[in-house]
Amino acid sequence: MSMKHGSKLLGIATALALSSGATTPAWALKPGDRVDNFRLLDHNGASRELYYLSDMKAVVLMAQGNGCEAVRKSLPELQALRDKYHARGVELLMINSNLSDSRAAIGKEAKAQGIDVPILLDETQIIGESLGMQRNGELLVIDTRGWKVAYRGPLSAGGTPHAANALESIFEARPVKTAQVDPPKAKGCDLKFPELARRAAHAKISYEKTIAPLLIDNCVTCHRPGGIGPWQMTSYDMIRGFSPMIREVVRTERMPPWHVDPHYNVFSNDRSLSKEEIKTLVHWIEAGSPRGSGSDPLATLDKQWPEWALGEPDLIVEIPGFDVPATGVIPYQMPMVENPLDRDVWVRAVDFQPGDRTVLHHIIATMGANAESVRDGGSLGGYVPGAGPMVLPDNTGVLVKQDAKFFFQMHYTVSGKATRDVSRMGLYFRKDAPQYQLRSAVLLNPKLKIPAHAKAHTESMTKTFEHDVVVYNLLPHAHFRGKASKFVATYPDGREEVLLSVPNYDFNWQTTYELKTPKLLPAGTKVTHSTTWDNSAQNKANPDPNREVPWGQQTWDEMLYGVVRFRYVNESDASVPPKAKLSQAQ
Repeated sequence: MSMKHGSKLLGIATALALSSGATTPAWALKPGDRVDNFRLLDHNGASRELYYLSDMKAVVLMAQGNGCEAVRKSLPELQALRDKYHARGVELLMINSNLSDSRAAIGKEAKAQGIDVPILLDETQIIGESLGMQRNGELLVIDTRGWKVAYRGPLSAGGTPHAANALESIFEARPVKTAQVDPPKAKGCDLKFPELARRAAHAKISYEKTIAPLLIDNCVTCHRPGGIGPWQMTSYDMIRGFSPMIREVVRTERMPPWHVDPHYNVFSNDRSLSKEEIKTLVHWIEAGSPRGSGSDPLATLDKQWPEWALGEPDLIVEIPGFDVPATGVIPYQMPMVENPLDRDVWVRAVDFQPGDRTVLHHIIATMGANAESVRDGGSLGGYVPGAGPMVLPDNTGVLVKQDAKFFFQMHYTVSGKATRDVSRMGLYFRKDAPQYQLRSAVLLNPKLKIPAHAKAHTESMTKTFEHDVVVYNLLPHAHFRGKASKFVATYPDGREEVLLSVPNYDFNWQTTYELKTPKLLPAGTKVTHSTTWDNSAQNKANPDPNREVPWGQQTWDEMLYGVVRFRYVNESDASVPPKAKLSQAQ
């Protein structure tokens, strides 16, 4: 992958295969067909995955479109169905695949019509296409035992409550008597999927000119011999073999590993594929991954990746080696390295070379007189899988004094094979002193308690910036139970702004989100960092849903830990001691 796009499609190794086991989707799903998994944001910004609802007996999914009379008229019946059956294990959702309906417009429609059901945003239409939806107001009743369509059609017709009847049949494990009813025509309800009319053209998408270049630009830096990807994109045959898996991880938004809500802010290190790239890639796979004519750019690719992405560092710091056992629990390692420099230096960039990626989860680097120096702005960033170098803004730097020490937090996990890790940190120096010093504010809550079996437990921490500051990037951190995270600024006039929303937090990708346009926060602004954890059995990564989870460094415990990197507008404010203290809330 390119440095810009870091790790797109990297986590494919974590996916098993297309849920249906098929190489092409079932178009216009009929009763009895399996519904492939997918994940979408809803109109309120929450991330929702179909197969996460496996603890429910059924899912009712209705196509919604703004202005559709069939949807509006069915709302009382739909909400009554929800109220009657939710306690019996039925989840009710809507999905909007209308290209003309924006998120803001959908939210306005929901408020005006009293829609209190999550509306999923199918902005690329790849989900609606594969569901075979024809009109808004049509719904699917999905039996979660096998994820098969039990019924499709309107809620009711001719006085017969078809959806409710289908649910009763699912509860009683018997066939649905009427499994399909054609949805009635209604004004403003037709669904238009332009790409469906172009399915023949999808088979002509060029592997040589379109698909291979897309993969080279976005994926190959990791998926190459010696890269961090678990398999190598070295030929068309490799891509064809992994195509079903690629389709699945794109549909479920596990790949590319970019977990923000795009509704809030723009980030310069955005790793996501564009909507057009997603549609092109998925449609090519659904057309059978045709080889077509021409050369194989992946097989003939002759590209070299340097050991250090920014060139040879001015200083390479070797972190003391550590012998990682084959099994067991490894406490965080906290090595210290003396600074070999005989002068103060200003750092403009930091990069890391992991020794053994199979066991090294992350590195956090700080410097100063002691290991707590990060609280005084002594952060040197860190390493996580897929991350690139930390390049500081042009007019900033981090001061490393000659008497400072380097401190490292090393998080190792066992791999079943004993190994030795020797990792390195590379520092790049400025030629002169910068105008501003880049600093870090840490927002953490070591008193958190997450109840057993809680699907969505949220806690937060707030910091008040007493002086004008400019914020450059934000880092949320939690462990396996982390579900979502936010940074919200409350300005002195009471106005609130979401700086960053991560509705689909993934512990495997500890991303620092770089604001494309740095954010000015005036004196008195409060920044609240909140995290939501999923301590239920539905969270497949949960080590133990039966315990109340406290703060702790190991991944079976949890953290609320956020970093805001900033500079003072007036550097002289750095010498003014802060008056306010962090405050926590639930």
